Amino acid sequence: MVALEVIKEIAISSPSKIVMLVIDGLGGLPEPKLGKTELEIASTPHLDRLAQEGVCGLTTPVSPGITSGSGPGHLALFGYDPLKFTIGRGVLEALGVDFELKDTDIAARGNFCTVDDEGIITDRRAGRISTETCRQLSELLGLIKLENIQLFVLPVKEHRFLLVLRGNELSSEVSDTDPQRTGVAPNMAMAINPEAKYTAHLVNQFVDAAIEILTRHYPANMILLRGFSKLPHFPSMTEIFKLKPAAIVDYPMYRGLAKLIGMEVLVTGSSIKEKLATLTEHFTKYDFFYIHIKKTDSAGEDGNFKEKVRLIEEIDAFLPILINLKPDVIVVTGDHSTPAVLKGHSWHPVPILIHSQWCRSDEVKEFSERSCVLGGLGRLLAVEVMPVAMANALKLTKFGA
Repeated sequence: MVALEVIKEIAISSPSKIVMLVIDGLGGLPEPKLGKTELEIASTPHLDRLAQEGVCGLTTPVSPGITSGSGPGHLALFGYDPLKFTIGRGVLEALGVDFELKDTDIAARGNFCTVDDEGIITDRRAGRISTETCRQLSELLGLIKLENIQLFVLPVKEHRFLLVLRGNELSSEVSDTDPQRTGVAPNMAMAINPEAKYTAHLVNQFVDAAIEILTRHYPANMILLRGFSKLPHFPSMTEIFKLKPAAIVDYPMYRGLAKLIGMEVLVTGSSIKEKLATLTEHFTKYDFFYIHIKKTDSAGEDGNFKEKVRLIEEIDAFLPILINLKPDVIVVTGDHSTPAVLKGHSWHPVPILIHSQWCRSDEVKEFSERSCVLGGLGRLLAVEVMPVAMANALKLTKFGA
């Protein structure tokens, strides 16, 4: 792995353009009856063409065997070592909805969820309630009062909301109340170190008050909190890579992540067609574009194999818009795997293709997990993707004499 300090020394600004298309949760596992993954079942002639003309492989988001969250998976793809540059989900949500965090604020990502009469979680996402319902419920939770604490509850999207605590002597070293599985009760917030006891107490007070409010609002009759965090400060992509980067994203968390490392977040729609229209509109203004597609991950988490296949095919159908712009480098990959058969993120490596004039093409003929195992990129850490993309855009000079 090349240190960012080295990249900073050899990176150069140039007119060449890189487009990184991140298909969230792209990697899958074979559906038992079909014997193939979502990507292997999907008809993807344009992805297959890019794979044939480019070079393919598999990426490991964090480390072999480690299941990655979306934040670490994306940071790695942007060249930031996820083991060094850590960030909590709460901060990402706050940045994504343009909430101005203070350095002492504690932010957490919240889910409205469903619990049964015994307090056992039956649905971590409350049936993916509408964003409007989330807004109404967030307003109710925002009325909760905690002594000597200013409290903010903001809707994010669907079942997701943001909780921010503002006050003195607050700590982010608080454990999640979200067990990230069904069939169990929510956890109590616990202090990870003694300095966090006061904050954990406040969080549990907030949850208790939320229970009283939400008991009449089935299926969103409980909340889960995770990713307690404070605002970190990272070097920007412009500082490290000498890029003028833009993000074409609609989900708040990924908007927040892009802002954190200095990307210009462009206004766009939620569909692949709308995002590629945004790319076309702004193509001359930037030299690095990050395009994010979320719904593939959601389909995987819901265990909806057919929907994930359909979404991959929809993405492929619109790829000629991107290809016809003729960027110097096209990178297509995911931030992690989300197999529908597992209904969640997994540790499996993620297919990747890099297409440029300067690739050494390999024998891969289709873009899939099985084919990419044999690709010329081999298996690389996701944090190594940016240097390879930069090199194929001729944006790195020689290292050493």
